[in-house]
Amino acid sequence: MKDLFSIAGKVAVITGGSRGIGAMIARGFLENGAKVYISARKEEELNTTAKALSAFGECVPLVADLGSQAGTEAFAKALQEREPQIDILVNNAGASWGAPLDDFPENGWDKVMQVNVKSIFFLTQKLLPQLRAAGSPEDPARVINIASINGITYPKLTNYSYSASKAAVIQLTRHMAVDLAGDNININAIAPGFFPSKMTEYLLDEEEETAPTSIPRQRLGQAEDIAGTAIYLSSRASAWVCGHTLVLDGGAVAQAG
Repeated sequence: MKDLFSIAGKVAVITGGSRGIGAMIARGFLENGAKVYISARKEEELNTTAKALSAFGECVPLVADLGSQAGTEAFAKALQEREPQIDILVNNAGASWGAPLDDFPENGWDKVMQVNVKSIFFLTQKLLPQLRAAGSPEDPARVINIASINGITYPKLTNYSYSASKAAVIQLTRHMAVDLAGDNININAIAPGFFPSKMTEYLLDEEEETAPTSIPRQRLGQAEDIAGTAIYLSSRASAWVCGHTLVLDGGAVAQAG
C-alpha cells in the first residue's frame, strides 16, 4: 500500500491555474510527478506562472475564457487535440461579485453562474471521452470541483450569486458523481475556507488580524493544505470516495454550527 497517494505519471487539467488555489494545486501535482495543464484568461499572467511552475515538472499553459460557452468548448477542444486521456480534471476557475441586496445586478448573477457552475458542467461533459479512457475500476479518473464554505454556511458578505453558485456546485457534484460512477469517473468537491488569494485579498487588509483567530485552527489555509487534499482525491487512496464535498476550512463550518 505504499503508493496509495501516488499521482505520478497522471495527466491533470486545472482551470484557473495561474494564481491562488489553482496554482497551489498545480505545484503540488507537479512535485508529485503529474503532467499539468493550467488555464486562465490572462495570457501574460498564465505564461509567467507556467514558467515558474515548470521548475517542478511539465506544466503546459492554455489560455481559456470560461466566461462563455464558446470559450469553454474551445478549451475542451484544445485539450482533446493534445491528450487522448485525462486522469484528473480540477474545475477551479471562479468568479465573484459583491453588491448590496437592493442593488445586486443581473450581470453580476449571470457572470458568476456561467463561470462557477455552467462551465463546470459543460467542460466535464466535453472531456468525458478522455476521462473515460483514463479510468479503471481500481483507479478511476477524477473530477474535483472547487466549491466553498460560502455554499454551506452564511457568508457574512453580499456575494449572493457566489454563495448560490457554490451551493449549486456541491449538488452538481453529487448528481454527476452518481451518473458517472459506472464509467470509472469519480467526482468529488473541495469546499475551501479562508485561503490567501486574489479573490480574498480585499478581506486580508481588514481581517488579517482577526481572521486567523476566528478560525479554530488559528491560521489561514496554506498551499500544502489544498494541494494535499487534491492529491488525496486524485490518488488510489480515495478510489471509493464518490460524490462528496470535503470541507477544508480549519474548523470554520463546525464552529458555525
